[in-house]
Formats: sequence, structure tokens, C-alpha cells
Amino acid sequence: MTFLPQQLVFGLLVGSLYGLAAAGLSLIFGVLKILNVAHGELIMLGGYASFWLFALLGVDPFLSLLLTLPIMLVVGFFLYHGLFAFVAASAEEARIRNSLLIGFGLALAFQNLAILLWTADERGITTAYSGQVIRALGLAFPIMRLGGLAAAFLVILGLHWFLHRTYQGKAIRATAEDWEAASLMGINIDKTYRVAFALGVATAGMAGTLVTIGYSVSPAIGLEWTLKALIVVVLAGMGNMIGTFVAGLLLGVAESTSSILLGGAYREVVGLILFLGVLLVRPQGLFGR
Repeated sequence: MTFLPQQLVFGLLVGSLYGLAAAGLSLIFGVLKILNVAHGELIMLGGYASFWLFALLGVDPFLSLLLTLPIMLVVGFFLYHGLFAFVAASAEEARIRNSLLIGFGLALAFQNLAILLWTADERGITTAYSGQVIRALGLAFPIMRLGGLAAAFLVILGLHWFLHRTYQGKAIRATAEDWEAASLMGINIDKTYRVAFALGVATAGMAGTLVTIGYSVSPAIGLEWTLKALIVVVLAGMGNMIGTFVAGLLLGVAESTSSILLGGAYREVVGLILFLGVLLVRPQGLFGR
């Protein structure tokens, strides 16, 4: 009787990571019209950064979120200026094509860098409270993953607040709607692109930290997480961070319940079916305008 509710709990826990992972991709694509297929590798780098902080300095993985944020912000600024600035300056119809070429090369470079630095073995963070669970209503709630859900939700709330309550956040939203009109209103488009790209990279890095806390990270996880993020972005639509988080939860629940009804072999297929179904029925996404 408790097996299905327990699977729903696990679906919500992993779905929170899907939502956070997709938020950065949605922000970058929505503002810059750039599709960064190396997004999963940025998640991987964030995970390895937290692993190093824990292994070398003993920093608690949840505290390492506060250090991962500035580290990945800097990485995002360098990536934008070094690789993506000229893509953002090109015509919109050429941005996706050029960003795909750069993203594939960047993904290969990051994978080989990770193998060089950390080998191909899976890495994870094990703390003194890693195996502890909270039991309520006959269900088990792993403390690490429950903390990951709470942290992901707080990051999404912070991003939502930034985009709606600060001048720079409003500039990002205006640029996403119409960059030419935003430019006429005095908004610095290049600065806005730079900030949006760095925020997207930082959000991916923080998602990587939470992946390392509850699961494991390896150089090969990039493609899987890029696909998950793409599916969630299509489910949610553009311009709604809260909606993106909810769409991640929906994907996590759909995968966990499908493994019961159809078997674990069909877990990944369910996400692709949702992806195609939303594209056909509601191309703007469940929460898109």
C-alpha cells in the first residue's frame, strides 16, 4: 500500500533536481536564443567543485552551494566572453546553429578535463547524516535528498525574486521579450546577455552540487542531464522559473510511476513521450505564455 506513495516521494525528490537543472537552460535560451548543449557538463563541473570542496577542505555539501555560486558565475562570465559573445551578436536565426557547434565542442572538452582531473569513476559526497531518513505516514524521506529539494526550491525562489524585483532582472525579462525595444529604452543588451548567461551557468552548477549530494557525478552524465533539462524546458515553456520547477517535479513523478506500471526499462521513454506530446498539443509549454 505504501509502495506507490513512496515512489511518488522519490519522484518529487529527483524532479526538484530536474527543475533546477532546467532553470539555467531556460534562462539562457529564453534571453539569448542560444541553445547550450554543454549544459549537462556545467552541471557536472558544479558537482565536481562541491566534491573537491568536501574532499579537500571538509566543506559541508549544503554550505558548498554558497561557494559554488560565485565559482560558476565566474566560469559563466569567461565562457560568455570567450565563446558565446560573438554568437549573441549574430543574427537570431544563426544563433542556435552556431551555439550547437560550440556547445558540442565544449562538452567534449569538459568531459576530457573531468577524466583528467577526477578519472572516469563516479564520485559522490557521503556525510555523517547521509544514510539518515525521516519517517512519516509510513514513508521514508532521505534527509540528504529532502535537503536537496528544499535547497533547489530556495534557489528557484531566489532566481524568481531577482528576475521580478530587481532592475537587472527586469532588464533580462524585457530583453527576452524584445531586445530591440529594450535597447531603445536604454538597456545595455550586452551586459544583460552577460548577466543572464552567467546566472544560467551558476544555476547549473548549483544543480550539480545537489546531484552530487543525493546521487553521484561522473564525466559521462552531461548528455543525460542536458536531455532532462530540454524536456523540462519544453514542458514548462519560457519565462516562468516557478513553472519550470513544477515541470521538473511532474517529470520526476511521471518517471517514478512509469517504472511501477511499465517497468524500469521504460522510465526514460516516458519523458520523451511527454516531450513530443506537449510539442504537438501545446508548443508554448504548460506554463508558457
